[in-house]
Amino acid sequence: MKFEVNKSKCAGCGACLRACPHGAIKIGEDGKAFIDQSKCKKCGKCQRICPFDAIEEIPEEEVKT
Repeated sequence: MKFEVNKSKCAGCGACLRACPHGAIKIGEDGKAFIDQSKCKKCGKCQRICPFDAIEEIPEEEVKT
């Protein structure tokens, strides 16, 4: 599994960025959050804190390798 930001729902508020204990989330030039998959430990804190439900859990079978 992995977590991805749904850009159409993201308001760029930074709640997920502050919640991530691994420093895996940044705000891009577009003002939207993005997740650095190489740093993400899949703890789900970002998903739980997002007030816009913009962070989606992608099941393993849907993760492209």
